[in-house]
Amino acid sequence: MFFRIDFNNRLAIYDQVVRQIKFAVAGAILAEGELIPSVRELARELRINPNTVVRAYRQLQDGGVLTPVRGTGLAVATGAAKQCRSERVELIHAQMEQVFTEAGQSGIDLGKLRALVEQQLAAIEAKEKHHDSRHST
Repeated sequence: MFFRIDFNNRLAIYDQVVRQIKFAVAGAILAEGELIPSVRELARELRINPNTVVRAYRQLQDGGVLTPVRGTGLAVATGAAKQCRSERVELIHAQMEQVFTEAGQSGIDLGKLRALVEQQLAAIEAKEKHHDSRHST
């Protein structure tokens, strides 16, 4: 599939699975109604304990992202894409807040910080332009 586990990440493995599924739903990589891999299939692919996948899937069900399909497995729930996009924005906001707090505590000059943010935005815009030009032909 398209998930990747970083065993050196401080984030728990089940949280990595949860986030990646939410990002996939938010980005329309997984569509509403689409079946997701079985517990065994995903555990084997990621080389993780099936109980870890069960925990992630349970959290996603409890959060309304996944819904059971009788006799088939789990599918992306109706309305999950909008919910996941909203959560993704909240997560990015929290990460940015953490970065800015750390920068302030480190004594980084606001002008330098603005320049760093502008560089990152310019890089994203350049990538999007390049991506758009490749797909418009």
